[in-house]
Amino acid sequence: MKSVISFALAGLVAFSASFANAGCGTCDKSIVEVAAGNKDFSTLVAAVKAAGLVDTLSGKGPFTVFAPTDAAFKKLPKGTLEELLKPENKDKLVAILKYHVVAGKVMSKKVVELDAAKTVQGQKVKIAVKDGSVMINKAKVVKADIPTLNGVIHVIDTVILPKATKGKKKAAE
Repeated sequence: MKSVISFALAGLVAFSASFANAGCGTCDKSIVEVAAGNKDFSTLVAAVKAAGLVDTLSGKGPFTVFAPTDAAFKKLPKGTLEELLKPENKDKLVAILKYHVVAGKVMSKKVVELDAAKTVQGQKVKIAVKDGSVMINKAKVVKADIPTLNGVIHVIDTVILPKATKGKKKAAE
């Protein structure tokens, strides 16, 4: 197991080193600005705007964001995203987005040492190393340690959904 963690950590550290060597073009931008500047996050940015979380995720932080790509949102059942973006479903959208955020700046070196992390939504996400990849619940971290002015972004390949509360159906992942 230790070699698997070392392998995963080496890959994530190598990725983050590429940012350090590139002069860190994202260190002076907020999480929202970095996401808005990447075409792979257009759905995430639209959801953050619809949820009214732009100011929060542009604030002081620091935050760790597990950011699903547009391809991750396309994996949701047909019509799910459109329903979530409706004004009457704002609370549910806010809860889902906050489930992707952890208070503090947790770099990959620390992430692989954890087995769970409490999100700002209130529930915990599971963290595991599986087949050399870091998993957040059932989402695979495909890029790690994208530094921002107010935290760090780890890119994931699947939208993670919190468990439903009090008599509501569990949200599938």
